Amino acid sequence: MADPGFSPVSDEIFEDRFARFEDLPPAPDPSGNVVDLTQIDPPLEIEEAKDARSLGSGVASYYGRRFHGRKTANGERFNMNALTAAHRTLPFGTEVRVTNPRNGKSVTVRINDRGPFARSRTIDLSRAAATEIGLIKRGHGTVELEVLNP
Repeated sequence: MADPGFSPVSDEIFEDRFARFEDLPPAPDPSGNVVDLTQIDPPLEIEEAKDARSLGSGVASYYGRRFHGRKTANGERFNMNALTAAHRTLPFGTEVRVTNPRNGKSVTVRINDRGPFARSRTIDLSRAAATEIGLIKRGHGTVELEVLNP
């Protein structure tokens, strides 16, 4: 008994639609096309410099464990391991390059919170951002700020 979902195909229809194995061209010889991948130098990827607008210098501090998981002023949860920061006036989402002039290290942070609330401070960095530029040990330090996007 024939399978109900099966309909036989005549040899003629089959030959019209599919090539016979004997009619196929021979497979190419790969030996002439082999490339030694260890001999290829990857292209250099150069990140385009973003136009920066200097905000001058100020004092940065950081906030971490005590605030981890709490909501920030823009509504997202604070993650001390993310590269974020709090600023009094910059719009949320603004990217800022923060440079520690004592060691020349820089980090790019995204503004997602308001603060700092200590008058002498200009910006509060996440713990991860403060670690990147070497502020953890002292807890605060002078930094230079540049806005990277409007």
